[in-house]
Amino acid sequence: MKIGLFFGSFNPIHIGHLIIANTMVTATDLEQVWFVVSPQNPFKKNSSLLHEFDRYDLVSRAVADNSLLKVTDVEFHMPKPSYTIDTLIRMQEKFPQHEFKLIMGEDNLAQFPNWKNHDKILEYVGLYVYPRPNSAPHNFTNHPAVKFVEAPLLDISATYLRACLKSGKSIRYMVSEPVEEMIRIKKFYV
Repeated sequence: MKIGLFFGSFNPIHIGHLIIANTMVTATDLEQVWFVVSPQNPFKKNSSLLHEFDRYDLVSRAVADNSLLKVTDVEFHMPKPSYTIDTLIRMQEKFPQHEFKLIMGEDNLAQFPNWKNHDKILEYVGLYVYPRPNSAPHNFTNHPAVKFVEAPLLDISATYLRACLKSGKSIRYMVSEPVEEMIRIKKFYV
């Protein structure tokens, strides 16, 4: 099975993430998309990061009604911070029957050469790239291991959602109902 791996903090997961994942699985040759919840992104500070198990639960709730979308905690069992190349190797060892592709926003391409073993990522799995607003110029437009996928151009950020929650504003329609319910019940991000 060909599976797209969608890495992120998902702090919290929102409809932008879900729309991208659904577009990838319905408009490409990917048969499933697995959300890889990252305990700690090496490029981000974790000061406002909800606990990894809570973020995993939010993603699980968000994708529960779609059999084409899954969530994995593979990085919870790896040294922190986790690097994408190490996770890809672990996934291939754990699931040798699957072929994996890395899903990435175009806004990450300019910095992609700074990633650990980025050339090996391209060689090992390749990239499925979705458009992002205000993406910086990059050198991957004609790269044979990079597939650009037409998808809605969304500009919803988890940072904005956290700010809304902290100030008591509604996040309705920006997250799925099960995610909103869990955030409200557990008083996350307030």
